[in-house]
Amino acid sequence: MGAIAINIPQITGEQDIEVEVRINGEKKSYNYRVEVFHWADCENPSEDRVNCIREILAKYDPDWELYQVGMPTDVIVPITFRKKRK
Repeated sequence: MGAIAINIPQITGEQDIEVEVRINGEKKSYNYRVEVFHWADCENPSEDRVNCIREILAKYDPDWELYQVGMPTDVIVPITFRKKRK
């Protein structure tokens, strides 16, 4: 199994999430970050919002990787990142 779902409280805006689990007795920590991006902040706005998400990801901190793109609205898109493990 590569993933499990954990319910977290619904909080508007950005979130930093730290999860500690034990897998076969071994403790592991995972860090996630949810950020909200505004479509209006895209450098090259177009009807193809995929290009805007690509721009966001290309400029994002390289220590974090894309985990999930949330449900967009007409104004924002929430994106979840996971801290890369070294």
